[in-house]
Amino acid sequence: MAKGNSILVSSCPMGQLREFFIATGETPKPGQTVQVDPTVALKSGRHTAKIYSRDADGDRPAGAHWVLLEDSGQGKTVDDAYAAGDICRAYAPMAGDQLNLLFKNVAGTADDVVAGDLFILDSGTGKVIVTTGSPEAEVAMALEAVADPTADTLVWSEWAGN
Repeated sequence: MAKGNSILVSSCPMGQLREFFIATGETPKPGQTVQVDPTVALKSGRHTAKIYSRDADGDRPAGAHWVLLEDSGQGKTVDDAYAAGDICRAYAPMAGDQLNLLFKNVAGTADDVVAGDLFILDSGTGKVIVTTGSPEAEVAMALEAVADPTADTLVWSEWAGN
């Protein structure tokens, strides 16, 4: 599952890269989506990022979608979570960028992902889930099938846009 060993898969990415501090009390992993926390003052010229949280799954964010990247500069991989206060690198993808996004597995289920499934963001976790209901934003499409995931897993995906 996933493609390669990093979050950003595109050979010619078109989005924007930025550094943030991780918000207090949060431990997100690479492949999750975060948003700027405008209530926290800039520190060392950086904003604080908190895990994507909106009124409902699939809601549009107030600002850009930011996907956490692995901290390869410190020898960490896509499996290593960030801690509150850590400096992280996040990427605002553009339509067509390919990424490995963290898919949320619902405890006790084996949610299959079919190549071509459309993803929305799960509010409160920043992980992708297969689209449900009438979302405002389907952010990505699965480029691979994942059969019976029993835990959160990275899924090779193409970003659709905001």
